[in-house]
Amino acid sequence: MVTLLSVFIFCYILHALGVTIGYHRLLSHRAFTAPKFVEYFWVLLGYLAFEGSPIWWATVHRAHHRHVDTDLDPHSPRYGLKNAHLGWLMHDNYPAHIDPDTQAKDLVKDPIYRFLELGGDWNKAHALTFAIGITFRLILLYFFGWQVALASALAGVAVLQIPLMLNVICHIPKLGYKNFATTDDSVNVWWVGILAMGEGWHNNHHAEPGSAQTGIKPWEFDLSWIIIRVMKRLGLADNVNKSKYGIM
Repeated sequence: MVTLLSVFIFCYILHALGVTIGYHRLLSHRAFTAPKFVEYFWVLLGYLAFEGSPIWWATVHRAHHRHVDTDLDPHSPRYGLKNAHLGWLMHDNYPAHIDPDTQAKDLVKDPIYRFLELGGDWNKAHALTFAIGITFRLILLYFFGWQVALASALAGVAVLQIPLMLNVICHIPKLGYKNFATTDDSVNVWWVGILAMGEGWHNNHHAEPGSAQTGIKPWEFDLSWIIIRVMKRLGLADNVNKSKYGIM
C-alpha cells in the first residue's frame, strides 16, 4: 500500500506538471520557450495523463480565451454544467469557429503533434491517447509490477480531471475570489490551485493569459511557476513571461 500511494503521488505530480507546464503554459500560451526535447518531455507527461492531442487541447483552450464565457466558449458553465464538464468532449470534430489550421499554426507544423491529431477526428485522436496510455501502463506492469502500473494509471485518470474540473469550478463566481475585475466569470479557487499545480488561480490567469506565473499573492502557491523558474536558471527555458503583479 505504501508503494502504491507513493508512486501515485509521484506520478500525479509529474503528469499534472505535464499538463500545466507543457500543454497549458508552453503550448497553449507560449508563456515561455524551451528546446524541443524539454517541450516534448513535458507534453509527453501530459499526454500520458490521457489529455488528448496537443493540437486539439491547445486549440480548444485558445478558443476558450478568445470567446470566454460567451456562447462560442467551448465549455463555459453559463450554458450548462454538464456541457462545461464533459458534454463539450462528445463532439466528433471541431466546431466551425475553431480551426487549428488557422488558430494553432505553430503546433500544426510539428510532425509529432500532427500525427497525434489524426486529421482532426476527435474520436480517433482520443482513442489513440487511451491506447498509448494503457500500453504505457502495461509496460510498467511487465517491468515493475502491478502496484506501479496501477498507481500510474490512477494518477493519469486523476490528473485528467484537473482541466475538466477547473473548466467548471473556476468559472462559477461564488466558489472563489477575484484579484482582477475581468469581464468573464473566472475566479481563484485555493484548493484547485493546490491540486492543479497553480492552475486554480484562474482569475489571475485570465487577467494575464500570456504569463507563465499564475500565483501572485503570497498564499497563491504555484508549483508550475517555481519549476519554470528553475528551468530558466538551468538554461532549459527562455523568454519567460512573468506577471507584472507577481511577488515572486
